[in-house]
Amino acid sequence: MNNSKEPIVIAILRIAIACVFIFSGFTKIIDPVATSYTFDDYFFSFHMSFFQIFSTFAAFVLPFVEFTLGVMMLTKIQIKFTAWMYLLMMSFFLLLTAWLALAEHLEKNYGYQLNVVKDCGCFGTTVVLTNLQTFLKNVVIIIPTIVVFLYRNRIPETRLTGLGKAVVLLICCTFCFSLEAHYYRHLPANDTKLGVWFHQKFHQDDYNTWAVGTDLTINYIDTALITKSVYVYKDTVTGETVEITEEEMAELPDDSPIYEMEYVTDKTDTLQKFGRAENYNFTMEDAQSNDLKPTLISHDNDRPLYLLCMYDLDQVDSDGLNCEDLQKIISYCKDHQCDFYGLTNTPRVEIDKFVKDNKIDFDILCCSYFDPAKGPYFVRDAIHANPGIVRIEKGVITGKWAWRDFDEVLEK
Repeated sequence: MNNSKEPIVIAILRIAIACVFIFSGFTKIIDPVATSYTFDDYFFSFHMSFFQIFSTFAAFVLPFVEFTLGVMMLTKIQIKFTAWMYLLMMSFFLLLTAWLALAEHLEKNYGYQLNVVKDCGCFGTTVVLTNLQTFLKNVVIIIPTIVVFLYRNRIPETRLTGLGKAVVLLICCTFCFSLEAHYYRHLPANDTKLGVWFHQKFHQDDYNTWAVGTDLTINYIDTALITKSVYVYKDTVTGETVEITEEEMAELPDDSPIYEMEYVTDKTDTLQKFGRAENYNFTMEDAQSNDLKPTLISHDNDRPLYLLCMYDLDQVDSDGLNCEDLQKIISYCKDHQCDFYGLTNTPRVEIDKFVKDNKIDFDILCCSYFDPAKGPYFVRDAIHANPGIVRIEKGVITGKWAWRDFDEVLEK
């Protein structure tokens, strides 16, 4: 056993990198579905889509490994092994994020089409960083990692017995997999009231464009061009000019004096410029390819909208689709003047077959946009459940539920 005293600087660096790994693992543990989507995006981006069948498995294992290594570094359990694992993992992360930052730079400034992943997912959906920020973050982290690795022989091993070490690791395993199982079956922690409060408190309202409380009209609906036409008339006797709007012209009586005046000109004033929404590619197309998004997601829509999100109809959970609580929600919408639609990223041809095979009695809308780097992702990222319900009132999200929690949807 190494009985030498650990240098204070090394101890500070060790605790710092331990906390980073613990935090990184925890942010993924509370949203394993989002982590699996991140792995999907990586495999898709690197043209290895055949590995996507392992995404969920990797989403459970990687956070557990990060969290456990963080605890081992913090408590000095198997410190030499832990230091090696830190160095190997951080070296890989550094090289990966260096490529992502470079590839994104080439895409933005030189027109390359590399379909690079835009968010590495290092801290899940809790903290979203650009690829360049992630690379710089890893540069900072690998420095203390190397220092701790070089001084690993001067860090004394914990005084815990073999049984004590086993107990600590067992607690880590139980904690990690219990939380992962819970948040995999229900909505992630970031979609709970506490999670939404946390992000709003720290001014990260844009961490999830489908978070409860989000006004979807801001990022999903184009700002319409609003103009005002004004007509100018001149009194031929007095020389006085009169300006009148198109709306006022329509309300003039037939004997209005203005009709005896001389028309001079007309002008158009812009009251509101056209603005392209950030996520304008998101659509809600019906069977006739009509986009219902501007009507359903609107401040003028007085009917609450319930969206049954099923991002991939081939993978939708049949228990959720056929549960009694869902039928109660559909009946409630019919009886209380609420809109109820399904929403999916699956192509229209497959939707028609799905409706027929499952005897669906509600309309399913399609978001057909396909992102070169992520594939069809809009509905997938809206709610981390398949199926799950999103309630929207006057364009604002007021509730989200995974299918196992459909019994809570109609609770006041």
